[in-house]
Amino acid sequence: MTQIAFLGLGAMGIRMAQHLIDAGHAVTVWNRTESRAQPLLEQGAQWADTPAEAAQGAEFVIAMVRDDEASADVWLDEQTGAFKGMDEQAIAIESSTLSVDWIKTLAQHAHQRNVKFIEAPVSGSRPQAQHAELVYLVGGEASLFERAEPVLSLMGKKVNHTGGMGSGALAKLVTNTLMGIQVTTLGELVAMLKRQGEDPDKILEAVSTTPVWSKTAGIVRKSMVNEAYEPQFPVDLIEKDLGYCLQAANQVAPMTSAARTVFNEAQTQQLGEWNMTVVAKLYQ
Repeated sequence: MTQIAFLGLGAMGIRMAQHLIDAGHAVTVWNRTESRAQPLLEQGAQWADTPAEAAQGAEFVIAMVRDDEASADVWLDEQTGAFKGMDEQAIAIESSTLSVDWIKTLAQHAHQRNVKFIEAPVSGSRPQAQHAELVYLVGGEASLFERAEPVLSLMGKKVNHTGGMGSGALAKLVTNTLMGIQVTTLGELVAMLKRQGEDPDKILEAVSTTPVWSKTAGIVRKSMVNEAYEPQFPVDLIEKDLGYCLQAANQVAPMTSAARTVFNEAQTQQLGEWNMTVVAKLYQ
């Protein structure tokens, strides 16, 4: 049995932590809103009032939060931050989707505190988290990756070591940018097919047999054609990730910028909490 702390029980985190409990590990959880933890507490997880308290005695401390600001608060707060409570041999694992600059800064803070640290963002949304089918993109020392891999494998189907610190964040931003551009493009094309009086589903079914089609396009097509926009990957999050990608590109990324503008418009129309495919409504 391994002692594991899990920080952040949003739509992804609560599903990921569940797998650690199911595997028989001793899991301590923290979240800004304690009520979110109740289903896990009923299954044997322990509650901690602060990230620092959760980290005490843990061999692995995993964070899954919204953005750079939340990450800084969880790890670095002088009174409650997880780094404050970690043992020397423990490994801090940051699984949030963050900017490259911040993940490197956070790694420097860890080094200054003699904390062992890796980044491990994931590709996948709620269904993949639910079924332990996430893909991990891990940056950091190979020796730490090897120690953490068995734990990460409980939550994902593939654990990739992408290289040094920052490479995981870059891999995740590349992944989400490719996805975001496909989503905005398919939204345009579905609307164009409707204006032409065609059945978008029939046309896209034919296109799906060609080499240009992707697995993501298939998921997006189904959502848009059926107008099923229940949150899986909300507009607000993909917009945030495209912003981080633009930072990494020094703003020299016109396609990324164009896609982000579409998601910005969705936010303006109060669609930020809906699934990213809701941008199809912008073209109707």
